[in-house]
Amino acid sequence: MPSVVEIRRLEPADAEAFQALRLVALRDCPAAFSASLEEEAELPLEVVAARMRPGSGRYLFGAFADGTLVGCVGVGREAARKVAHKAFVRGIYVAQAARGRGVGRQLMHEALAFAATLAGVRQVSLVATANNTGAIALYESLGFAIWGREPDALHADGKFHDDVHMLCALPVHPTG
Repeated sequence: MPSVVEIRRLEPADAEAFQALRLVALRDCPAAFSASLEEEAELPLEVVAARMRPGSGRYLFGAFADGTLVGCVGVGREAARKVAHKAFVRGIYVAQAARGRGVGRQLMHEALAFAATLAGVRQVSLVATANNTGAIALYESLGFAIWGREPDALHADGKFHDDVHMLCALPVHPTG
């Protein structure tokens, strides 16, 4: 696996690869996502592709190694006017074979860089499972700080899991 991968925005043609990776993520790390494997497995490919269309309001980025999708991250922004200064990161996942090579960091750099291009966005939030210390360490190294903990936020694998809420301030631009 190369140490440098291509990071780019996913498009409808990537829907099948994205859905396959998403199902692996939900199988491998059920406590890391609010969606369930069963729910996502039933999602028609057309719906997945529609979420990747320009103008959908959803921004999905993928990490490709030798043409294979090995990681993904979603970026969005709050829609209501009073909270439109906030963006969020969701659904980050790196395939087992690609871990430990900086792919997650590259994806997060892309997500933060993209969020910074959204007019008026001043901060980015994310939620991590509290026992996912590796991910939390990565996010903290990128400027995120924990601001709260939600007990029993998720029920997966017959257990309850706490979430930590994290926030990263973006540089404020004169027009933002």
